[in-house]
Amino acid sequence: MEYVGYRVAVLAIMWAMYFVEQYLLLRQHMRLADEKLGVPAELQTHVSQQEHEQAKKYGRAKSEFEFVLGLFNQSVATITIVCDLLPALWSLARQLLVSLGIKNNNEILLSVVFTVLATVASTVISWPFELYKNFVIEEKFGFNKSTLPLFISDQFKTLLLTCVISAPFVAGILFVIKWAGANSFFFYVGAFVLVFQIIMILIFPTFIAPLFNKFTPLEDGDLKSLISLLAAKVDFPLTKVFVIDGSRRSSHSNAYFTGLYKDKRIVLYDTLLNQQTNQEILAVLAHELGHWQKSHILSKLAITQLQLFALFYTFSHFVESADMYRAFGFTEEQPVLIGLVLFSYIYQPIDSLTSFATNYVSRLHEFEADGYAKKLGYAEDLKSGLIKLHKKNLGNLVPDPWYSAWHYSHPPLVERLAAIGKTE
Repeated sequence: MEYVGYRVAVLAIMWAMYFVEQYLLLRQHMRLADEKLGVPAELQTHVSQQEHEQAKKYGRAKSEFEFVLGLFNQSVATITIVCDLLPALWSLARQLLVSLGIKNNNEILLSVVFTVLATVASTVISWPFELYKNFVIEEKFGFNKSTLPLFISDQFKTLLLTCVISAPFVAGILFVIKWAGANSFFFYVGAFVLVFQIIMILIFPTFIAPLFNKFTPLEDGDLKSLISLLAAKVDFPLTKVFVIDGSRRSSHSNAYFTGLYKDKRIVLYDTLLNQQTNQEILAVLAHELGHWQKSHILSKLAITQLQLFALFYTFSHFVESADMYRAFGFTEEQPVLIGLVLFSYIYQPIDSLTSFATNYVSRLHEFEADGYAKKLGYAEDLKSGLIKLHKKNLGNLVPDPWYSAWHYSHPPLVERLAAIGKTE
């Protein structure tokens, strides 16, 4: 039967991409195991050989974990296709609705139930790996600060939120596709996703993030005054500065902006406050202000929209392909959601290439944001702050160039320091 070719093609694509990813990961792992790779010359006055070796051990532990996780996920995906688990799960969703007294064949409702079941299944089977990652790897290297009850609470909250958010998202996409028709839905779906993304950006800081972390207004003092002065200097519409209790879960540190238009908020991890000087924190924030000043967030939204347009435009040529559905066990019906899931397998090489391009653009944005902080007079503080962040987080100082080019959304530290140090 000709339609079986779809299944063979998908399996071939999946395993080809898997071996590409594993090859790159192997390069990274072997580089970290190279005892000859010492501290880069630019960092020898800041990072000891012992700290460097510890960072390499941490990197190897993570890559070993990724080898196992990657093989597991690939095996699950292969079994799902070979054993026709998708039609089985679709049938289970239908039976669940019938057991609840809902006997109609509403495709959108069925798709929502299918999505929830698939989300629960994929999340639950990932829990052992998350446990190992947090309570073995992160614990071994001194990063994990979470307790088992807190971890379990976070996992259930995440699962519940994922189901609650994905249900209207999936329903909305399917409604738009049904409404617009197979020949033109790609434009309208893109618009729907954009609106949905904006809504999520607006509600995240107020309703979602507080479910996991406690947000406390930054106390009055030198740092708050300095942040206010920096924001005023560049006309940044700052409304609030918060500190979150990131140390409850991890000793990793971070800082970020939230909000749109005239309601901008700065969020600082308490771990960052303990690890950096005020001037270094200002330098990190000046970098983030560079992203705002250069409209990088809007650029990322635009790039995402282009990627989605390409995805859904290409999908529009497959959505009514009976052979594709038959190849994966759907012989009597052609649910659009299932078609999208199946098509995502076929689209995987293109998706990987677009991710590579997106990471490349992201690295350019990071250089630009560093340059902006430098123009504000924070070059030396930014360099020392970045070095501290890498030391505290056991960041990889000697990444494999192929692996970093493919996966890194931020340039390697040595490259960033070199760019900051260049004279104009």
